[in-house]
Amino acid sequence: MRTNLRQLSGGCRCGAVRYTVTDAFEYGAICHCSECRKATGSAFKPFLGVRREELRIEQGADDLAVFGDPDGHDARCARCGCFLYSVVREGEWIHVAMGSLVDAPTRRPDHHIFVGSKADWDEIRDDLPQFDGYAH
Repeated sequence: MRTNLRQLSGGCRCGAVRYTVTDAFEYGAICHCSECRKATGSAFKPFLGVRREELRIEQGADDLAVFGDPDGHDARCARCGCFLYSVVREGEWIHVAMGSLVDAPTRRPDHHIFVGSKADWDEIRDDLPQFDGYAH
């Protein structure tokens, strides 16, 4: 974890799980795929990508519910069910669910992905670039 950059705090709704993450996000997107819709119970998942070593669980590691394997999973609070982050890309990266951040990050999502499979009722109302799958 890089300590020369600002540390952001985040956590779950009930307060059982707290984390810090370095404000060193390298990308951000809004995903509309069916898996993210199911994981969030929403039309999309806004997330920011950061190297895995930049996130540290400060409180409640025993209260994490992990769905998947060590190199690819979603992490939630086992008490309140709050979606916190995903481990992706062979376990090297974290996609922080932006709704779990307490502090405002420097980076914002700058494109939409998997628009080709978005929910029919979902209307994208911004001018960010859109991709049918992953961004090119």
